Amino acid sequence: MGDRPVRLAAPSLRAVVRIVAIVVACALFLYLAWRLRDVLRLVVISVFVALALLPVVDAIDSRIRVPRAATILAIYAALAAGVVVVGVVVVPSMVRQVEQLARDAPSYAQDLRKNDTFRHYDDRYDIVHKLEADARALPSRLSRATGPLQDVTVRAFGVIGQFVTVVSVAFVLLLNGRRYVGMALRLTGAGEERYRALIVDINQSVARYMLGNIAISVLATLATWLVLTVLGVPYALSLGIVVGFFDLIPLVGATIGAILVALATLTVDFPTATIVWVAFVIVYQRFENYLVQPLVYGRAVNVSPLVTILGVLAGASMQSILGALLAIPVAAAVQIIMRDWWANRTAAPEPA
Repeated sequence: MGDRPVRLAAPSLRAVVRIVAIVVACALFLYLAWRLRDVLRLVVISVFVALALLPVVDAIDSRIRVPRAATILAIYAALAAGVVVVGVVVVPSMVRQVEQLARDAPSYAQDLRKNDTFRHYDDRYDIVHKLEADARALPSRLSRATGPLQDVTVRAFGVIGQFVTVVSVAFVLLLNGRRYVGMALRLTGAGEERYRALIVDINQSVARYMLGNIAISVLATLATWLVLTVLGVPYALSLGIVVGFFDLIPLVGATIGAILVALATLTVDFPTATIVWVAFVIVYQRFENYLVQPLVYGRAVNVSPLVTILGVLAGASMQSILGALLAIPVAAAVQIIMRDWWANRTAAPEPA
């Protein structure tokens, strides 16, 4: 007897309705997420800010018997004071550096003309004249780059509103986050312990990464300040703070900060100071990448290099510094979730 072809049973009406409902629910969720993408972005930023500040709040809360809300407000006040001090110190000094660079541009051009090779190309392509014209026009271009006053005011209010939203949501999460997480975990039933451990891992990973990144940036600030002070570069502390800020951005931030400082060294003992600065940057970047970062991060953020690069590229595609700052923490959280999912999937017994 020949084998009869197996006929698949037609799906029941209940199964069809369930599939359609799932597809409609997913489409509705994606549509709402897209419409609320700005709000979701602020919420995600608030969550990571809360995760970064949570160890600091817990450490102070365990040693000083004051209301937790007062501790959070004190940390906010300290951070705000730091931002104000940085703005007061850095912005005026950077403006003076630009003005001085524009004034001294002709003397730098004459120094370059003393080199025979450069003089040959300058006679052919008129490089010095173009550099002098660009340097003289730099202050006016920077002033025009701010745009009309009305646009700047509108954008400033928008940024302030987003900042207040992030700070407020992060405050609520720092104050009552554990209670909210506990309420959500109780809804998971049997998987409560698994998800609790997963959240703890993500919390520790993100917090250690952000605190470690801040520590590395502080070290870069101190090293830059010391080197520029030895070279006699004015506003060394301000330039060190600039380097430390850009050093927070993974992969490309340190290079951007080094280029800005290299422009400032042109005003002091050109070209010796610039050459010494470039040599220091090359050596320090190797020291930071191969010794400081592994020592500070350790096993806190075990993110593969491929995930790191893709995460930074995705963050940079958002056209914002904040996106690049959050790229690696987000990648670390996603990798922890995927690792947990894969471990539980492979450990589950196969159906008979």
